[in-house]
Amino acid sequence: MNTAPLPIAAVVYPPTLDIGAFMRATAAALAGRGVRLGGVVQHDARATPDDPCAMALEDLASGARFNLTQDLGSGSTACRLDTGALAQAAVAVRQAIEQGADLVMFNKFGAQEAGGGGLRAEMGLAAARGIPVLTAVAERLSADWQRFTGDPATLLPAEIDAVLAWWQAVRAAH
Repeated sequence: MNTAPLPIAAVVYPPTLDIGAFMRATAAALAGRGVRLGGVVQHDARATPDDPCAMALEDLASGARFNLTQDLGSGSTACRLDTGALAQAAVAVRQAIEQGADLVMFNKFGAQEAGGGGLRAEMGLAAARGIPVLTAVAERLSADWQRFTGDPATLLPAEIDAVLAWWQAVRAAH
């Protein structure tokens, strides 16, 4: 029986957790241990009461930011995903994969990924190349995540120590 840790993991989080802050802190902890990170983490970008869903992705390899929300004017009431910026983030993730990142982090497996879009293809590419993948998944989307992975993934609590322990076990197994 193989007890090696699975190199695909998702932090399962409740709706009350600021998962962007958690993933940024996790990335900092991993980078502080010398892990060459690729992928993206989420930031609130220009978030104001008039624009509560403004967000950006930060490329962990270069520090570049991609603003994911388009300004559609004051009459707009919905969050407005900028697919061009998402495509730029996807290119950055693919570059990190090609350049041999130790670990590829994704801000989250969200509604876009559950529906077949977002950064889903890049998650699959990293896994197919044998590069460990770490993401976050909201409790409400955990079944979608398990369907995407075919259920061979590690589910982690939203605790940095749990992520670091998973990473150490993955590194030791490779």
